[in-house]
Amino acid sequence: MTDIKKRIAVYPGTFDPITLGHEDLVHRAAHLFDEVIVAVAGSTNKSTLFTLEERVALAQSVFLAFDNVKVVGFSGLLMQFVQDQKAQVVIRGLRAASDFEYEFQLAGMNRKLFPKLETLFLTPSEQYMFVSSSLVREVAQLGGDVNQFVSATVANAIQHKLTAESS
Repeated sequence: MTDIKKRIAVYPGTFDPITLGHEDLVHRAAHLFDEVIVAVAGSTNKSTLFTLEERVALAQSVFLAFDNVKVVGFSGLLMQFVQDQKAQVVIRGLRAASDFEYEFQLAGMNRKLFPKLETLFLTPSEQYMFVSSSLVREVAQLGGDVNQFVSATVANAIQHKLTAESS
């Protein structure tokens, strides 16, 4: 009996908040891999709107319908997390040419740390090419409507969070 290795991919990010562009990439990856792990980064240099627990919960609610997608919070070195998950691939999104240089350097560093790892670059659908979490946060904080950039659940969470912060 042959032991067939499960194809596991990790899609890391802060996901603060998770956008329709992130969702689009996960949907694409879910058709390519047996399991996709959305890895929500906890330790970050970024100042986040949502806590790690809130970001994990939002991502879990967004991907509830996918039985081959799981959401896990993590801190520490991504390559250690990838090894712990027995994944072979890290998925990275490329929205524009400006993303490429940083992502290319990151992929090279990750390969040095974990030579068996492959990085797969995916591009979102055209309507999500300009959507970023930081832009969504900024639009929301300035009172703009973010419903076209995030799911209804996420839009409600952003509104609730900003209302609570201004009270």
